[in-house]
Amino acid sequence: MKKLYYIGLALILIISAYVSGQEKKNQVKVKPDIVAVDSIEYELLIFDPGFDAWLAAKPSVNFYSQSYYESWNRLYVMEWNSRHMNQGRNGVIYETMIDYDPRVDYGLDMNYRLYYYFKYFEETHNIKLVNSIR
Repeated sequence: MKKLYYIGLALILIISAYVSGQEKKNQVKVKPDIVAVDSIEYELLIFDPGFDAWLAAKPSVNFYSQSYYESWNRLYVMEWNSRHMNQGRNGVIYETMIDYDPRVDYGLDMNYRLYYYFKYFEETHNIKLVNSIR
């Protein structure tokens, strides 16, 4: 009976790994950005192939301050994660939870890219995540 349990568990793990691999085949990996802050590395992976070209047409990283990006990112992440948790109501478009801690200094570049990813997402999906005054 114990062997049957382990065989069943192994089959479930193999099937879930296969399904997960099939889903990732449809995603295109964009060059990840790694930003080092106090010898800790943070990584922002954006799998949308159009994002980098879209971002190139936006203002430079120094257009807004880091605190500006951080304050908007806090709002965006809270809304994103809320929608992720309620996929039955919001659909599966919010695939992953975003682990963003407002107490951590991720640096200007990371906050810039995250902020503009949310803008890109809003524009390409015609969805408003957070109401802005701009």
